[in-house]
Amino acid sequence: MNLIIGLGNPGKAYANNRHNVGFRCINHFAKIHRISLNQRQCRAQFGVGEVAGSRVVLAKPRTFMNSSGKSVGLLVEKFQVSPSSVLVIHDDLDLPLGKIRLQHKGSSAGHKGVESVITCLGSEDFPRVRVGIGRPQGNNQDVIAYVLSDFSSEEKAVIEAAIARVSDAILCLLTEGITTAMNRYN
Repeated sequence: MNLIIGLGNPGKAYANNRHNVGFRCINHFAKIHRISLNQRQCRAQFGVGEVAGSRVVLAKPRTFMNSSGKSVGLLVEKFQVSPSSVLVIHDDLDLPLGKIRLQHKGSSAGHKGVESVITCLGSEDFPRVRVGIGRPQGNNQDVIAYVLSDFSSEEKAVIEAAIARVSDAILCLLTEGITTAMNRYN
């Protein structure tokens, strides 16, 4: 069993925000693998299915970003998986727009949603996919306003390609393991 979690904020107002790229990756992966995200438990919206012979749970926490760990902890308990079987997908200010980076474990690097997951799981030992959203131009723009803003029309094509690439990377991770996925997609 693999628990694949996309981080974001619930609600239509946030749907296309930079901070919600994790949700968008889950939606895309669910669509191409025909997994309906129609269940609501554990403070999450999720679906269960099979991808390349692996049983997976695709989930989007219904808490806000900074409390994502509460939902992830409940899902881990419900499905009785170890942290190493949890894959977290999230936005990253420190990567250029559209760049993806897989890692097998590590710190939150200041990402409040990942920090919440680490706190609730009591471990940094879970794989993740970081999706680059870039940094705001200039030093004066508020980072919070930036991550809660939508992608510009020019950025949309770049981020859509990145979302498709994340789906490919997840499939590779499920079929060939994290090391191969990191070597191929980083």
